[in-house]
Amino acid sequence: MDDNFDLDKLREPKRSRINSRTKGNSFERKIAKMLNENFSTDEFNRSPGSGAFATTHKLPDHLKLFGDLITPKEFRFCIECKKGYNKENLYSLYNYSSNFWGFINQCEKDSGCCNKLPLIIYQQDRQKPLAITRKDTFPHDIQHVLLTNEDGQAYSMCLLEDILELERQWFFN
Repeated sequence: MDDNFDLDKLREPKRSRINSRTKGNSFERKIAKMLNENFSTDEFNRSPGSGAFATTHKLPDHLKLFGDLITPKEFRFCIECKKGYNKENLYSLYNYSSNFWGFINQCEKDSGCCNKLPLIIYQQDRQKPLAITRKDTFPHDIQHVLLTNEDGQAYSMCLLEDILELERQWFFN
């Protein structure tokens, strides 16, 4: 007996891959919108070129932008947004050459240029966004995890939703 059944019709269609740049841009817009709603403003926006423009072009100081988001002038943080990276896992915290530590190093560099604190907003697919900054920046009553890089610099990581419940003045100078 011949097997002439076409089983392809029974399979779910393959989902097309999402461009990582599109995914990152979409995440930056989502975070900017979330911050604008949280602080009742419209000053949070994506940086042109996602922050890379300031480090790749010679610009006058008043035109330089650092980080992935443009923030209000008195906002304490330089923000890097990172979405996806599902190859990162718990062991990435012990691998100082992982993307995870690269995000932190990138944000440290940008925040030093603009005299703000680093704030990395990181979200893996289908998980809640996390907030990462230098140790002792978050109030002590926020549940957080301590991380230490290879140079001994300590960082705190917590859920983004937890810090967004803090008083507005905590975020501004």
